[in-house]
Amino acid sequence: MTTIDELGTELGGLRGRRVLVRSDLNVPLDGDTITDDGRIRAALPTIAELAARGARVVVAAHLGRPDGWPDPRYSLAPVARRLGELLGSKIAFATDTVGSSAHAVVTSLADGGVALLENVRFDPAETSKDDQVRGAFADRLAALADAFVSDGFGVVHRKQASVYDVALRLPAAMGGLVATEVGVLERLTGTPRRPYVVVLGGSKVSDKLGVIDNLLGKADKLVIGGGMAYTFLEAQGHEVGTSLLEEDQVARCRSYLERAEGQGVELLLPTDVVVADRFAADARPEIVPVHAIAPDRMGLDIGPESQKAFAAAVADARTVFWNGPMGVFEFDAFAAGTRAVAQALTRIDGLSVVGGGDSAAAVRRLGFDEKAFGHLSTGGGASLEYLEGKTLPGIDVLDEGKEGHRPFKRRWW
Repeated sequence: MTTIDELGTELGGLRGRRVLVRSDLNVPLDGDTITDDGRIRAALPTIAELAARGARVVVAAHLGRPDGWPDPRYSLAPVARRLGELLGSKIAFATDTVGSSAHAVVTSLADGGVALLENVRFDPAETSKDDQVRGAFADRLAALADAFVSDGFGVVHRKQASVYDVALRLPAAMGGLVATEVGVLERLTGTPRRPYVVVLGGSKVSDKLGVIDNLLGKADKLVIGGGMAYTFLEAQGHEVGTSLLEEDQVARCRSYLERAEGQGVELLLPTDVVVADRFAADARPEIVPVHAIAPDRMGLDIGPESQKAFAAAVADARTVFWNGPMGVFEFDAFAAGTRAVAQALTRIDGLSVVGGGDSAAAVRRLGFDEKAFGHLSTGGGASLEYLEGKTLPGIDVLDEGKEGHRPFKRRWW
């Protein structure tokens, strides 16, 4: 894939060139207040590098799911302010994406200037399944720029106009963030140092089925917590009360337990959990073994014995991939399991990868130093699809049309 250096050579230099950068700036908001700016900080190096080279940087991004119409709740205006603070210079903000404001803002950019377009998902064409509709929107985006840099790893698994179709219309390169993310994931899927441990959590087991299916027999241990663990516990014959449960996946979870045993893969589930009578920050926590969950109780975290077992499973690993919290980490009473796993990852002698999404948010919320981990991914969904062995359209497109191009594939043992 083309790098920014190679793109500069291809264009005869970047100074004065309008470079459209697709970043992932999908940050959580409380009104106009950004509650976690991790993705903005991750996007900053590529934007700053292009500006330092004299490019006229035009940033495109989305926020939330506004359903294809301008919804002020999902405006990127607060992001523009924070990006300017971090960059140390004013960011020009366009109040539309490809309309008169966007054209005026881009036209007025000086060399080294940075502009942010309004939420690309305010236009339904961005996420359209119709190639022609999506392509027409990409044409209008491409008209704003001389070149394209893909740096939003959190969206490269989406075949969307600002991710995929624009790259077919402009000289295109991968940004530094995407290059780093892909490099780390190749280490996980190529020849990882062993023992290789995968820790999966989060609410729904159905979100992780493809990863579990691919990693059985590839990872040395699979550790499963969070809401998804209760479907596995049900498969083992336990009563799970009012805990999260996907009844249609119980048989499949049972088959995974049988496969793991047959293939000699250690699959760890909680042996005790923290339950409560309701989903609330002030609910009274109670620790019970997994065989003693009352019918009117829901599991909201793994218990202390499980915390020790999960930490021990990670302790001797040389490669760890973690995606999904162990409990409702947003509530202090149910954050201990996630904290224990995060703490264990900071101590391993090897590569620890936090797979984006809620896991990365939990690391920051619980006060861990991000530098204590080998890599904090910005794209939970993209990371999972990579580990499932799927093609990532936003990566593969960067090579389309190039001589000798072959689709970007996952490598397994």
